[in-house]
Amino acid sequence: MQTRQSADGTELSYERHGDGRPLILLHGGMAPREYWNPVIPHFEEYAAIVPQRPGFGTRLDDPAETSADEVLERETKDVRTLVDAVDGGPVLFGHSYGALTAIEAATDAAVEAVVAYEPAVLPDDFREEADLADRMEALIEKDERREAVKRYIEQVLHPEGIDDLDAWLAEWPVWPDCVDLAEEVVRMNHAVEQYQLPDRLDVDAPVLVLTGTDGPDFLRHSARAVHEALPHSRLVEFDGVSHSGPAEAPETISAEVDSFLRE
Repeated sequence: MQTRQSADGTELSYERHGDGRPLILLHGGMAPREYWNPVIPHFEEYAAIVPQRPGFGTRLDDPAETSADEVLERETKDVRTLVDAVDGGPVLFGHSYGALTAIEAATDAAVEAVVAYEPAVLPDDFREEADLADRMEALIEKDERREAVKRYIEQVLHPEGIDDLDAWLAEWPVWPDCVDLAEEVVRMNHAVEQYQLPDRLDVDAPVLVLTGTDGPDFLRHSARAVHEALPHSRLVEFDGVSHSGPAEAPETISAEVDSFLRE
């Protein structure tokens, strides 16, 4: 484990796997660092850098200290710190909230390329009615923390519904530990619901935007909107792959990413 000090003095820890072109892997909001374990073996020619980001992608501090308005900016600065810590311009590969962070970091960081799998951006019409954060907060106030996190999982990971969510959760590696982060997930969701995609994203590096046919429709629409807002991007959709794409189909997705980076 290596460390680097962030702009606010916080120590950032990360693992480095292999040698070669640096590839910074940024997980989503409800996934631990281990999310990338199925992906790393497919990038043997790269130096995979996996941050140990506290709180499954959010820093555990008081909401009064860091508001929802500041969460994305703070984590973007953390990514830029990691970019400065490696030799040469790295590639950023982000999933979901990590993909949004990667794109935002690339607006002001010397990166070679960006890969964004279903960035956590809400279409305008969906964002105007989004209330997941408020619904989760209401459940937390009634001390129903597990139910609050379940609402998030249902909307993002099982948009078409699931017959037995409890049985699925019993096999999910991060359950029930992730329930401890319910407030952090709410704050992240507020940040996502407040984020408005600009008409043009000021990213000079080439970007590969990825999505899957089995994920939430709103994220598929967002992937296209992000692609259209980028000056240099390619959009690829995988048939039969869900929002958990990189970990679900690592060989297929890694092959597409490697082809893009070789070009």
